[in-house]
Parts: sequence; structure tokens; C-alpha cells
Amino acid sequence: MPRLATLLLAMLLVASPLRSAAAQPRWQEIGKTRTGNPVYIDARSVKKGKDGIINANIRVAYVTPVKTPKGNLTASRAVAMFDCAKMTFATRENATYIDEKTNTVFQRTVNKQPGFGPAIAGNFADVALQHLCKRAR
Repeated sequence: MPRLATLLLAMLLVASPLRSAAAQPRWQEIGKTRTGNPVYIDARSVKKGKDGIINANIRVAYVTPVKTPKGNLTASRAVAMFDCAKMTFATRENATYIDEKTNTVFQRTVNKQPGFGPAIAGNFADVALQHLCKRAR
């Protein structure tokens, strides 16, 4: 009987990391903007290309919603590219949400020809750039 208990314990220990990895939330907080808004990354979206450019989905939840005539903005998401060698980024797509939970989009922008540039210190791109490039080194 002790052998069976040991085998069961070993199986549980091996399976536990798999269960916890699968149960991880989609969005993982990586820092905060200079105004205190949490910045999240979808870890499953992070891909490094042969050219060294890192692609990732980034999300910002606004601690204080931004008031507009159409409603309060609560969050934004971006599909962005990060060049760690030059410490620059480009946004391929950006969406701002009035109500992210119901997927109510205030504005969506898709850049046909994204251009790389520096991130403004403390904004979402800077937080993501610092996080991703620290990991890439």
C-alpha cells in the first residue's frame, strides 16, 4: 500500500504544474503607467521573430475612467511590436473600450504601415518595452 500512495503522490506532483499553467489568467500584470494604470500582457501572444522583433498583445485598464461624450473609457488594448535592439515600438492595432466586459469599442485603429518610434516614459508602451526587453536579454 505505501508504494501505491507514493505513486499517487508522484503523479499529483507531476500534474500540478500542468494544471496551474493551464489555469493561469490570460492577462498578466507587468507594471503600471506613470498615472497608476495597470499594464497587462497576454503571455500567449508574445512571439519573437527572426528579425528580433517581439510581437505582443498589451492591455491597459484605466483606474479612473476617461470621460467622453459617448461614455467612459475603461481600457485599451494594443497589438504591438517591440524592437529591443533600438528600444523602439510600433502599434499595429489599437482599440479603446467604453465597456471592455461587453466588448463595446469606442475607437479601433489599424495601422497599415506601423512606424517604430521611442516610447514616452511611463506610458503603456514603455512599461511593455522595459518588461519584454529585460526578458529578451
